[in-house]
Amino acid sequence: MLLSSTRRGHAERNPLRFSLPWFACAFLALACLTHVVQAGDLADLAKPHEGRSMRSSSAAVDAQGNYAHHNLDNSRVNPGATRVVLDAQGPGVVTHMWFTFLSPEPQPWAKQGSANHQEMLLRIYYDGSERPGVEAPLGDFFANGFGRRSEVISVPVVVEDADSYNCFWRMPFRESIRIEIVNQSKKNINLLYYNIDWIKKDKLPKKTPYFYAQYRQEYPVKQGRDYVILDTKGKGHYVGTVLSVRTRSPSWFGEGDEKIYIDGEETASIWGTGTEDYFLSAWGLKTTSTPYFGTPYFDQWGIVGGHTSAYRWHIHDPIVFNRSIKVTIEHWGWISPDENPNQKNDSWNERQDDYSSVAFWYQTGIPTFEARAPDAEARALPSLDIVFPLASHAEQAARGLGECRAQTNLGFYPKGQLLYKPKQEENAWVELPFSVKKKEPRRLVLAVTQAPDFGKYQAYLNGVKIGKPFDFYHKSVRDWEWHLLDFWPDAGDYTLRLECVGKNPASTSFGLGVESVRLRERRPRVKQWGFEKDRDWREKPILHD
Repeated sequence: MLLSSTRRGHAERNPLRFSLPWFACAFLALACLTHVVQAGDLADLAKPHEGRSMRSSSAAVDAQGNYAHHNLDNSRVNPGATRVVLDAQGPGVVTHMWFTFLSPEPQPWAKQGSANHQEMLLRIYYDGSERPGVEAPLGDFFANGFGRRSEVISVPVVVEDADSYNCFWRMPFRESIRIEIVNQSKKNINLLYYNIDWIKKDKLPKKTPYFYAQYRQEYPVKQGRDYVILDTKGKGHYVGTVLSVRTRSPSWFGEGDEKIYIDGEETASIWGTGTEDYFLSAWGLKTTSTPYFGTPYFDQWGIVGGHTSAYRWHIHDPIVFNRSIKVTIEHWGWISPDENPNQKNDSWNERQDDYSSVAFWYQTGIPTFEARAPDAEARALPSLDIVFPLASHAEQAARGLGECRAQTNLGFYPKGQLLYKPKQEENAWVELPFSVKKKEPRRLVLAVTQAPDFGKYQAYLNGVKIGKPFDFYHKSVRDWEWHLLDFWPDAGDYTLRLECVGKNPASTSFGLGVESVRLRERRPRVKQWGFEKDRDWREKPILHD
């Protein structure tokens, strides 16, 4: 979906989309729910089922193999170790997998923290094959990108309350199956619980396909080439995509179309209208979760370093191929004037963002897709920032009236943050010093906290007013980023001053929390072209959007 004169994602919505009366909306919702139920497995429950149900579980057993009556039904997986959660002889079909484990932040059960789910590699091997049929970070497999925990409520994957990982993809096997979790973190996987449910069969139909899932990534995507999600020869059907994008430029990244090539064709016969359209949304993406599509994680619109993770399940619309399939997506979108050769802000530019994905498909025989998941260290997104942490200097910070101290009990900022707690707006300010070693294009960013008792603050850099006031209020405590300025700072010392200018009516006080000042890297072409190198940021501070 391409807009030539209206910015994609910022266009005005059609008011007719919101003009339906409440009873019509209720009817549509009921119709959608009924469709989901009818399309599920309820009709099959009244039919005879062949085979015998089995389970592999973390449930504790004693030396005689009897189930133990206590709550120690979990395991610790050390760094570099592998936990086999199912090792069974076929034929059979896995019908359900459930996992849970401790989240990464330090806590009483794991004072040093735990592995995050991006560092845990899920592998499934069929019939003694040396190559896994499923290979993906456990989080990405469950539509949770970037190592962030997010709730997912869909048909084949459910991550309830962001910590209960359920999978209902059917996984047939003929001779054997082995499901394992590899801990590629430097920390333990702590309190790992699991149940793997499967049905042992006498036989499988001859043409039964295998379930496959494969992760791949490009940090950043390759210039002049569409991002490849899957490329395999054989017969099968494509059933799902998880795509995670970390933006490296300002503005909206998702103008790129999906392009799917069937059975060796030179030009894609399945050609979409935009990234958010492929994920069944419109006019951009936002956090949502539905039975067949969703965006579990979306932090901020149009920033440098924004994160978007989306899923699309082809349950009722599998993409069928007889000889081969190649699933790709373009990486085109809006871009700021300092990254454009024509120095304009328009909608159709090849971008250089960081992409990762998991492809889900069924296929007879062995896939020819050569992609393999790199290790956990390579899967972690490279840092874009020069970071100036503030917690260790909090008590010495120059400030107005009010207490200033380090706060270290926040899970999302393990090393703590500067917490400033004035009792009133008057004479409430704090100064954050940082230094620049060389002149290069950077974005000035604050890693902050929003909370129910925080105020509004205006930023000044070396006495120059930067942007608009920022509201540190939020109904719950959360981490956030405040983007301030795109500039080419000269080498030297700088002072960022935050002055209180009031508070949100819902806020109970005037505080603020800042973890760090950050100088974020811009794409190399910004430095190469240097359109704004000689512009004095003091005269007209700019934040590209």
